[in-house]
Amino acid sequence: MAIRDLITRNRGQSRLPIRREEENPFLSLQRNINDVFDSFFSDFGRWPFYDIEELRGQFVPSIDVKESDKNIEITAELPGMDENDIELSLTKEALVLKGEKREEKEEEGEGYWHSERRYGSFQRMIPLPDTIDPDKAEATFKKGVLRVSIPKTAEAQAAGKKIEIKTE
Repeated sequence: MAIRDLITRNRGQSRLPIRREEENPFLSLQRNINDVFDSFFSDFGRWPFYDIEELRGQFVPSIDVKESDKNIEITAELPGMDENDIELSLTKEALVLKGEKREEKEEEGEGYWHSERRYGSFQRMIPLPDTIDPDKAEATFKKGVLRVSIPKTAEAQAAGKKIEIKTE
């Protein structure tokens, strides 16, 4: 037997078959379905309250809306802003909150100087029921928190009826 007969002819090639994803349609299908579910659930619970701009890193204020029998209370968190940076308008259909946030930081120390500037405008529109009285709306701004109170019309307040629940 010659030494040449002991050397394998397929040097560098594996004897095990390699299965590629393109060759197996089920692996490709599974990957596509996983991508669909991952993209769907990554933003679950965010729509319609957040804009795509928030995902890009822009400022979007957090807003709470509470409704009672007599009025609607809207609270917006606007840290680092003052009332001159905010514009508030009210129609029968919606409350529109617009603003511009400007933030500048400068830090200097021994052997370094650091400066950051961020600017961005935002707009939030809060849909309102047609039972509000826009002429009696009030807004206050204190320590970065905007509070808007919009009373309901007298007809809307009178139209509601509470139903008692009886137990047996």
